[in-house]
Amino acid sequence: MATPAGLRGRRPECERLGSLVETVTAGDSRALVVRGEPGVGKTALLDYLVEHAAGCRVARVAGVQCEMELAFAGLHQLCAPMLDLAQRLPGHQRDALGTALGLSAGPAPDRFLVGLAVLGLLAEAARERPLICVVDDTQWLDRASAQVLAFVARRLRAEGVGMVFATRRPEDVTGLPEVVVGGLPDADARSLLDSVLPGPSDGRVRDRIVAETRGNPLALLELPRGFSPAELAGGFGPGGAGLPARIEDSFRRQLAPLPAETLRLLLLAAAEPLGDPVLVWRAAQYLGLGVEAAEPAVAAGLLVIGGRMRFRHPLERWAVYHDASAEERRRVHRALAEATDPHGDPDRRAWHAAQAAAGPDEDVAADLERSAGRAQARGGSAAAAAFWKRAAELTPDPARRVERVLEAAQAEHQAGMPAAAERLLALAEAGPLTELQGARVDLLRARTAFTSSRGGDVPPLLLKAAAQLQSLDARLARETYLEALLAAMHAGSLASVREVAEAARTAPAASSDPSSADLLLAAVAARFTDGYAAAISLLRRALEAFGEGDISPEEPLCWHWLAGRAVADLMWDVEAWDGLTARFVRQAREAGALAVLPIALSARMVTQTLAGELDAATSLGQELDTVTEATSGILIPYGPLLLAAWEGRESETSSLIETFATEAFDQGEGVGLTIICWAKALLGNSLGYYDDALAAAREAQHPRELGISTWGVQIELIEAAVRSGAPEQAADALRRLTEVTDASGTDWGLGIAARSRALLTEGPAAEGVYRQAIDRLGRASVRPELARAHLLFGEWLRRERRRVEARQQLRTAHEMFREMGMEAFARRAARELRATGATARKRTTETTTRLTDQETQIARLVREGLSNPEIAARLFLSRRTVEWHLRGIFAKLHITSRKDLSR
Repeated sequence: MATPAGLRGRRPECERLGSLVETVTAGDSRALVVRGEPGVGKTALLDYLVEHAAGCRVARVAGVQCEMELAFAGLHQLCAPMLDLAQRLPGHQRDALGTALGLSAGPAPDRFLVGLAVLGLLAEAARERPLICVVDDTQWLDRASAQVLAFVARRLRAEGVGMVFATRRPEDVTGLPEVVVGGLPDADARSLLDSVLPGPSDGRVRDRIVAETRGNPLALLELPRGFSPAELAGGFGPGGAGLPARIEDSFRRQLAPLPAETLRLLLLAAAEPLGDPVLVWRAAQYLGLGVEAAEPAVAAGLLVIGGRMRFRHPLERWAVYHDASAEERRRVHRALAEATDPHGDPDRRAWHAAQAAAGPDEDVAADLERSAGRAQARGGSAAAAAFWKRAAELTPDPARRVERVLEAAQAEHQAGMPAAAERLLALAEAGPLTELQGARVDLLRARTAFTSSRGGDVPPLLLKAAAQLQSLDARLARETYLEALLAAMHAGSLASVREVAEAARTAPAASSDPSSADLLLAAVAARFTDGYAAAISLLRRALEAFGEGDISPEEPLCWHWLAGRAVADLMWDVEAWDGLTARFVRQAREAGALAVLPIALSARMVTQTLAGELDAATSLGQELDTVTEATSGILIPYGPLLLAAWEGRESETSSLIETFATEAFDQGEGVGLTIICWAKALLGNSLGYYDDALAAAREAQHPRELGISTWGVQIELIEAAVRSGAPEQAADALRRLTEVTDASGTDWGLGIAARSRALLTEGPAAEGVYRQAIDRLGRASVRPELARAHLLFGEWLRRERRRVEARQQLRTAHEMFREMGMEAFARRAARELRATGATARKRTTETTTRLTDQETQIARLVREGLSNPEIAARLFLSRRTVEWHLRGIFAKLHITSRKDLSR
């Protein structure tokens, strides 16, 4: 792509764009951000790209400042021309996209599920011919569209799709390659300036203009207009004025000679974000304006009228709109509201009517409230917040105004804007609050705090809100108490869990038909107030409720997380825990709840690791990495940490601990600190570093949180203390452990207790206890714990000089550890075997073709029976990218079909 004569000084930028087109036409995908100040020529570069994208389909989107409050407005621009291809998408993605664009009704979709749908839609469009998506003025896209398009751009791989964003600020689109467009070189700047100067000028004058404009093309083109040669000789006014402001001043000078009717028509066009000429002319009739009013603006090159009404530059639109008086702006918005179809586009009509309102107006506020509801239903929380805020501003009744402010705060919270939500809560508190509204303020403030920091300061906030709600909304009060317990579980030893549990016991009684959340609340609270036996019976009832069907839309998916921790903590029921975590992951995937899915995947990783299914846990870890990368989410990944510790990867575990300990402490996640101590102690015991393991376990010797991590620490402490010559510490931990394992009555719990007790049993009696542990753990689906029982028994037999019997136990342990991929424990068993005079069998070296991590993940999912669309959804890729990877896998493995891969 050669640089055209009309685009001066942009050869490097054009070469980058040309490279992108070549890559896309070759079948790969690329994304690029073109960034620079207003007027620097970003749109001209996009025009150049479009002109030279030979053989490519081009889709253009332009952010419009007036549309920033309309959910998915930008996405609608992009997708509308290709919606006929949506039938090729998986059903849940197609439904999510239809709901987001307002084409169909349905539950509010997760924005990342919408993103997957858009990725799939673009990939389908690119099957016919390569696709170039051009997004101009990204800084003015509505927030929902900006998030989705950035997500799509980061997930492009091999679809034959190119995406180019033009924007002003680096924070508008992150994580993508970038071209920073600066001013023109001096020679090109002078050449461009000469093309618009009205006559001969002094060289010093030109030098000053080039210096003052810093080579900005729009400034070079626009600032000289409207100045006489004498005025040009004096420069462009105060040097302190910002360049965009000075360009706007230049536009204002060009507007000044225009007739009043023309200025009013320009203002009307500036207030109409779509540039729809039919709508503008219909509104013009309300203002008594005819077609002739446009002629001077068209003649001056300020306005272009075709399929759309366009200004020469967005800054011109800005100058026209903001130079008008407030009354003039209200007048044109009123005309646009009257001209907008109330059935075809009620949200834009409501927005124009709101801009036209000079003071409180309940009718307009009610329309905005309905628009907020529609935006919320489409998954546009940010747009809903904007509608709610404007509705509140126009609400004459103080009580109703507070209610709408609270709704706006809730929407901001859901949109991930805690600071904005807090500002609105402060505004709500300034108004007359009812008792229920006061409780809602406290509840939302607590939820916002939990989003920002999961520390010990959050449970008291939730308890305060729950106490207020008891006499006002019993169901919400119970849910808030459960949220308080959930927050206390996260804070762990950093919060008084018992205090929260005692407060939760005062929650209003549920109806005769309690929900699963009601039963879970009773069980978890009883665990800290009435003991394990009482809690277990309540928890069994809660599990029955959880297992009766899919969780209702009104109940948060995160209750599964809490239920899983309760099952592991109280019941030691590995099958129930496995079922809960599997269901948690399945429902989070099906719902597209990507904010919750990382929590579900991490929890599932723990159950798979403790079952000895390390390959499955590794696959989940790869999916977890994919989700957090795709969503730019932040999660302390305890599942990967425990997996690394069980596998005995010392360097990786230490690195993860170093990173996550700081994050857990900063976030106030006491449960994270306990899991870190568990991982350190587990790794130390596997390596034979018993003093280190004991020190790590003692850091969390008396954790307060709910979950297997509490007992995992005790289990490691017992082994480390015995091996370090501190049996009294081991005995104290065993008393705490058996209090819950005896109450559980399960093979898992009783087997762990027996194995731990055997370590403290002296003389011949220990043998029977070890055999009891092996027998019970052999009936539970916890192979790593069974292998450890064989290892500890073999070590005891060796110390008893029963070498032949020791070899049998140690060889069993070694083979189990090696088969599961737990290398540190396998090496420990091998050392013990050598001490008996035997040697461990060496692993057979296999020659394998090296697949990339992505290929390995895809191959594993194929073997699990997933289809290409299912794999694409799981890995946040397009179906075409999965097909591309499979072709590479087949070539490397010399196979020809998915069936061959499954063998």
